[in-house]
Amino acid sequence: MAFGDLKTEKGVKALNDYLADRSYIEGYEPSQADVTTFKALGKAPASSHPHALRWYNHINSFGSETSKFPSASSAAPVADSKPVPADDDDDDVDLFGSDDEEDEAAEKIKQERIKAYSEKKSKKPALIPKSSIVLDVKPWDDETNMEEMEKSVRTITCEGLIWGQSKFVPLAYGIKKLQIGCVIEDDKVSVDWLTEEIQNFEDLVQSIDIAAFNKI
Repeated sequence: MAFGDLKTEKGVKALNDYLADRSYIEGYEPSQADVTTFKALGKAPASSHPHALRWYNHINSFGSETSKFPSASSAAPVADSKPVPADDDDDDVDLFGSDDEEDEAAEKIKQERIKAYSEKKSKKPALIPKSSIVLDVKPWDDETNMEEMEKSVRTITCEGLIWGQSKFVPLAYGIKKLQIGCVIEDDKVSVDWLTEEIQNFEDLVQSIDIAAFNKI
């Protein structure tokens, strides 16, 4: 917030640019920093510097009350009264300070949120892909022992296979089919494997159809 010599046009311009989006020299209320800068300025800026003029008139309106302004949090943003050398460019004027500390704080908050989300997500149980299947197991003829057929089918067991309800459904000429449901874990049980295992009961099973297949 070094404005240079406020008795020069360059110093007043630096002050005007600084006050373009600020009401006071420091913070959000008048302080002794405003008083110091006001005294260093000495007179109202020209209308060509509207932001500095607005600020000057505002501080001037307080009159003797300026002595009650709180202390500045840092040294007044006014350089010594020596004129700034003509060859001194604006690269040395830091009007806004560094955002490094704010950036570091924002990044820290971001990383903490990412960590919390990752931990929460890791605690969720993994979803196991499963399928619900209804099989139609057909016998050779009406003399096939259907109860034995069902019992044989249910002897097929493995990890990821759960047998469900079953029933005998009439087909024709007194022949019935076994309609049986099951749930399988897709990563552990293959439908082709299951149907082949059932087909191995060749004395009882003539054919197998998949009546229904649903992912769950």
